[in-house]
Amino acid sequence: MDVLPRTSRISTISQSLSGCRLASTTPPALSSMRSNISMRENAESPKSKCRDHTYNAFMLRAGGASLRVVIGSSEHGFNTVCITKLFPTYSRTVAAQGGINAASGNMTEDDWRWHMYDTVKGSD
Repeated sequence: MDVLPRTSRISTISQSLSGCRLASTTPPALSSMRSNISMRENAESPKSKCRDHTYNAFMLRAGGASLRVVIGSSEHGFNTVCITKLFPTYSRTVAAQGGINAASGNMTEDDWRWHMYDTVKGSD
């Protein structure tokens, strides 16, 4: 297997791509990279500042059980935080509430299959 030098590989790849052209095969000079880094380090920081926080309990989920743990820990004097990757109004607990009406059976005939369907569909 033939191995081409880095610049030849870049040139070969760029020529094979239609509509693309190679801007440069040489890396930028180290001195220019150093000056860019020092300019960034010396620049004034943005108005928002980083804050340090200290917690006794850290929950990385926001389902019903996780929220109950956070509330209980907080009630017992712990400094707690709960973080989720989902939008706050679309946690799985909120989304899965579609099946509650089916379980009460006061509107239409109740069936466990509809309750299961609503619960699973709500969590998708």
